[in-house]
Amino acid sequence: MTGFYAELIGTMVLIVFGSGVVAGNLLIKSKSFNMGWVGITIAWALGVTLGVYVVAGASDAHLNPAVTLAFAMIGAFPWAEVPAYIAGQMIGAMLGAVLVYLVYSNHWKLTESQGDKLGIFATGPADRNYTANFITEIIGTFMLTFGLLSIGANELSSGFNPIVVGLLILAIGLSLGGPTGYAINPARDLGPRIAHAILPIAGKGDSDWGYAWIPVVGPIVGGIAGAYFYDSVYASHSVVGLIVFIVIVGALVFVTKSSDQAA
Repeated sequence: MTGFYAELIGTMVLIVFGSGVVAGNLLIKSKSFNMGWVGITIAWALGVTLGVYVVAGASDAHLNPAVTLAFAMIGAFPWAEVPAYIAGQMIGAMLGAVLVYLVYSNHWKLTESQGDKLGIFATGPADRNYTANFITEIIGTFMLTFGLLSIGANELSSGFNPIVVGLLILAIGLSLGGPTGYAINPARDLGPRIAHAILPIAGKGDSDWGYAWIPVVGPIVGGIAGAYFYDSVYASHSVVGLIVFIVIVGALVFVTKSSDQAA
């Protein structure tokens, strides 16, 4: 199996379980209706774990363009394979969303909320502030790629990496996911958002394209930052790298404060 097909299948598995639990939580007359945030974060973590287990022997099981780009930026993944990986991830995410649509085909017309229907496919902010939302996605994905690289280098988790990665996703969701729904993956948001725009979902609204850049650009920036932090500060013990990191964090605090005052 090529990297393209492996990433497609793994990402499809991720979205089926992740978006599937959101659908069960939000759609009227679902037996899992209103299960709550903890159940959703657990299912997304399991979706990542199972997606990785399914294809780990055939690809690096990134299942996430932000991870693929971040690893390539620090030389941990060949640039020649990046296009095929990202194409597979995007197509897999769309296919996974279509499968969820089919599973809950009888429930769309029973649910009136257009926002809930979109929320099954794509992320949205609890409080819409583009600056704050963007920073949230940066930090969440920073922790993701830093965590992935650390886990990969740690012999303690050898053989159990998919499970530990799932726990990482669970921790990010529970601790950092509240403000934006923690996309931390451009394919996870953009692929299903495209599916939402195309599918004949009863009573759906628009796909909120004005917000769509946040869960795409934010994770890419954060993912690359997390990889560079691991490479230059954690692994190399660079004082300069640490100083740069501290300056960037300070700048983000200033930007956030300025955004709050402007609002």
